[in-house]
Amino acid sequence: MDGHFIDPTPETLADEHLCCIIRSKKPHPGAEAKRRWLADRLQEGHVFRKLQAKATVFIEYAPLETAWVPIEGDNYLYLYCLWVDSAHKGQGYGRALMEHCLADARAQGRSGACMLGAEKQKSWSSDQSFAGRYGFRAVDATPQGYRLLAHAFDGTVPRFAESAKRGTIEEERLTIYYDAQCPYVWQSLQTVRKYCEAQGVPFVLIEVDTLEEAKALPCVFNDYAVFYHGRFETVNLLDTAYLKRILKK
Repeated sequence: MDGHFIDPTPETLADEHLCCIIRSKKPHPGAEAKRRWLADRLQEGHVFRKLQAKATVFIEYAPLETAWVPIEGDNYLYLYCLWVDSAHKGQGYGRALMEHCLADARAQGRSGACMLGAEKQKSWSSDQSFAGRYGFRAVDATPQGYRLLAHAFDGTVPRFAESAKRGTIEEERLTIYYDAQCPYVWQSLQTVRKYCEAQGVPFVLIEVDTLEEAKALPCVFNDYAVFYHGRFETVNLLDTAYLKRILKK
């Protein structure tokens, strides 16, 4: 396996591209929003480890106590995302990143690591079958078909907050909760705004901008969640086709 991994710091972050959206001469609003969000999170123990190359090869995780997800539990790491693009698969990068995360958890004296999963593999989520090869197993579930996967070192397990299992809100309009962690969130929100405004579809966009708000969300959440007619729909980022399917319900 060729290549070298680096862990950007708040001081070096401004000089690094963020993998998902390769930096060009013109700043990308989504990438710059993530850069600001990440600079604050790195000071809380958040880890963003990436291949030192212009490639989408990285892992992102944080102490569960400060992870912006409605998941509870003591002494765990939460794995937000592990992504190796197709051009770099088969070179051992995914294995190296996962092993680094688990080794870091053990070095910190953690009880294990956990991540969001689902009954069926979702887009924009880490590969569940790959995680399964490293000991991740379902330890909790929501009525909407999402699972909490954990690799437990000591027999203790995390759990979804009760609010996350509710999956309903009073608002009937198309409602999207989001934060700035994923650069593609900005693009999806622009798509939603453009389509809904053109079609006269009422919608609400709610930015989740504190840990407390994230921990109390009424659904599973990795950085994005969609409701329609008061019912939770998905954590997948919406494109126009997916948005149209939801609005037909």
